[in-house]
Formats: sequence, structure tokens, C-alpha cells
Amino acid sequence: MSAFVDEAQLHCKAGDGGAGCVSMRREAMVDMGGPDGGNGGKGGDIWLVADRNNAALYQFRDQPFRKATSGVHGQGKKKHGAKGDDVEIRVPEGTVVNSIDGELMADLVNHGDRWMAARGGRGGRGNASFLSQRRRAPSFAEQGEHGEDVWYNLELKLMADVALVGFPNVGKSTLISSVSRAKPKIADYPFTTLEPHLGVVKHHEHEFVLADIPGLIEGASEGKGLGHSFLRHIERSRALLVLCDLAAIDGMSPKDQETVLLRELGAFKPELLERPRLVIGSRADMAPPEVVEAFEGTVVSAVTRQGLDDVLGQLGNMVREVRAKMPVGRSFVVHRPESDDVIIERDGAVWIVRSKAAERAVALNDLTDPEAMAYVRERLARLGVDRALEKAGVQEGEVVRIGTLELEYEE
Repeated sequence: MSAFVDEAQLHCKAGDGGAGCVSMRREAMVDMGGPDGGNGGKGGDIWLVADRNNAALYQFRDQPFRKATSGVHGQGKKKHGAKGDDVEIRVPEGTVVNSIDGELMADLVNHGDRWMAARGGRGGRGNASFLSQRRRAPSFAEQGEHGEDVWYNLELKLMADVALVGFPNVGKSTLISSVSRAKPKIADYPFTTLEPHLGVVKHHEHEFVLADIPGLIEGASEGKGLGHSFLRHIERSRALLVLCDLAAIDGMSPKDQETVLLRELGAFKPELLERPRLVIGSRADMAPPEVVEAFEGTVVSAVTRQGLDDVLGQLGNMVREVRAKMPVGRSFVVHRPESDDVIIERDGAVWIVRSKAAERAVALNDLTDPEAMAYVRERLARLGVDRALEKAGVQEGEVVRIGTLELEYEE
């Protein structure tokens, strides 16, 4: 069985655009056929799609690379190249996407939420697209753009109605195995559970998802005992079920346990303390009678099923009320509009022009062609590149780099 994976990296390589074609129509009985080179196809995009049928990120643990197909090159007779196929990557609901630098890019909460992780390159235009009154027989075409190549950090925050919160070895795994079909590992030593488990609870007219979160310890909000890795799975739960051990080996009273647990939750996310919660005493079958009698609240035993019906009924009513009040989970995605600005930077003796439009303007197949160079100069001037270089202080004879092309600046 694959281990639960809630953190992974993803490497996306979108498809490259196909190159435009240089072609002249040559047919008998057709005078001055003219250019008929077709455009290249766009490269495929890569999308992340939230899917309720996925439960973990294990698919990226050993195979983080995903690639879309490239666009097909254009052909003569104005045959345009086919677009590359898009790739849809299914991820669990609750997946958070961060850039390698830590910037939040997307939060895919609901089934079907989509976000473009890598954009495919645009296809190059064939020579037929450059036909004009002044340019009757263009002999050049554009190369296709490269698709985006980017890494992301993926993080899963479980979607559950109720999260079990308690110290290690207080009976959380036994409880969830008693009220659902979840089968976590159960043993009589601390930190038996090292990964979250989800179980669907059906009790009379109620049905909700219960999450068994690995035990918290004092200092979990500061990262002790992998606290942050465990605590983030509580963030999306609608309600909390706090278990206080009535038979604690270290002798800590149930009240003190509740105080420490709530303090750690509040230190991690203060809004967690505003969630509806039910505090119960666990392992009543192993506790001294005087401790059970002194506990103010419901006491349960997952082994003998003492008090379980009462707790499940309370949780069911609590979840129903919270669902009625809470809006549907809202996704968060970052849209990356293409900037029209021309940015000039300097790298040693070389001036670098940052502009997608300018890079496309010089992406021609044959810049040794005088007609092609004339088009490039005209296009760059219209984009404001000449004006930006002059404003930046570029001097006659200095090297200017646009994409992969290096030019010598002339006023």
C-alpha cells in the first residue's frame, strides 16, 4: 500500500509552438501565386484539476515531471499546424500550489476547480501572414515560442467535516475505526498514527467525514513533533472533536490537556478556536471511576462503544448547522496576464530587453534576409523598444540582447 503523501513537487513543461512555414504557391496556369506558408500550431497547456476521487499526492513522489505535446509546424498551401494536446493533472481537493519561491499560486478547494500551471508556446506565423502592400513576396516566417518550464511545491490540506484533536495515544485511531470503515494502525505506544486518515461516518440521518489527525504535543504550533505538518490538516475542518484522555499515563488532568491543545491550535491559527467543537473524555473503560465521574462532559470508550451514539448525534447536528451557515469553499488562483511593458536591464556590457512581444518580433527563421531585418526594425520601433533603449542610456555600438538574438545598437 502506498504511504500517504501530502507534500510533493511538480515539474511542468508545456508544449512548444510549431514553426511557421515559408512557401510560395507554384502551380501551372496560376500567375503570381504568392506566399502560402501556414502557421504553426500552439503548444499544449498544462492544467491542474481538483478531483474528489484523488486522496493524496503520491503520484508525484517518484514521477514529478509532466509534459504537454508541442504544436505541429505549418505547411505549404496555407496548411496550419495542429495544436498540441493539453494535459490535465488530477490532484486532490484541498491542494495548495506554491511557487518554488513560496508564492501562493492556487488553492484548489472544490471538485472541478482548474488552474493553468504552464502555458504552451504560441505557434509561429507562416510567410503568408506577412503579406502586405509593401511586402508582396515575404520570404521569412516565425519560429514557435517555447512552452513554459516551471517547478511548483504542492501541499495537501485535507477536506473533512470533523477533525479529531488530541495528544498521542488517546484513542483517536480506535475511535475512528469504531465509527467508520477507516483502518488506521492501532497500537499501545505514542505516535502510532503518523499520517492522517479519513473515515465516512453514517449515523441515523447524519453522514459526515471524520479525520484522524496524528497526535499533537505541546509546542506543535512551533513545529515540534512535525506539528505544522499535522496542524495544517485541521485548517479546513468544519468542526473539532477534542479528545481528553481520562487514563493519561503521565497523570495530566483532562482539563489541562484541553488547555494545552486549544493553546496550540490558537497559536497556529487563531480562527481555529472559533470553530464549533465538542470536548469529550476518551478511554473511559481504562480510567479510574473517580476521574470519569469528575469529567464535565460526555465520556466515551471506543472499545465498549460507551457514549458513542450520543457523541455521533451531537457531531451530526453540529456539522449540519455549520454546513447550512458556511459558504461553499472558494478557490483561489493567480492569473498571470501578459505584460506589454518593455523592460531594459543590464548584464555587464550587454543590455537585455525583457518583452514577450519583442522576443516574438525577432523570432524569425532567417534574419540574414534584408526584408526580414527590415520587418524586425519596424516592429521593434512600434513596440517602443527604440525609445526604451534610448531612455535607458544605451550608447552607439553597445550590444543589445532580445531573446536569443544579439544586435549592435545604432541610433
